[in-house]
Amino acid sequence: MTAIRLIVGLGNPGREYESTRHNVGFRWADELAREHKLSFNSEAKFHGLTARGSLHGHELWLLKPQTFMNVSGRAVGSLAQFYKITPAEMLVVHDELDLPPGVARLKMGGGHGGHNGLKDIIAHLGTKDFWRLRVGIGHPGERNEVSNYVLNQARREESELIDDAIRRSLAVANLVIEGKTEAAMLKLHSA
Repeated sequence: MTAIRLIVGLGNPGREYESTRHNVGFRWADELAREHKLSFNSEAKFHGLTARGSLHGHELWLLKPQTFMNVSGRAVGSLAQFYKITPAEMLVVHDELDLPPGVARLKMGGGHGGHNGLKDIIAHLGTKDFWRLRVGIGHPGERNEVSNYVLNQARREESELIDDAIRRSLAVANLVIEGKTEAAMLKLHSA
């Protein structure tokens, strides 16, 4: 049972990407920060926006890489190395094509499923063994439409389902942070 010391929300920097499907991780991290009255600051040496605070009795970093999705690993790797945070103490929050909107799943390890942000983090950490919170955004149906799909805004009804999944997964964030991942999974996956 390992407490989480770093939560990474994945997304792309810039206003034009703010409300796209690919930025679910940023939105999740923003909500968590807002709930705990933490504010993000730009950290050039970590290639991202960071916030630090004590959440549920645990000292924790929040990170939103500002490197663009496909090079997210640089930010994650530099912060983790600097503060000696192991992959097992990390939670990466990201959009997931293989889950429908409204579904959120927590898991340890696994592949990258074609997600460029995960692919780069795995390459930088040299392991797949970190926690992931996968927030479903659905799939466009055609592989060649994926890039366009993730970089666009979800339709209103999908957006409401995604917001709901974000809310439900934030409700178990305390359990995840405390390292009570089994309890968090049970609560989240049976919702």
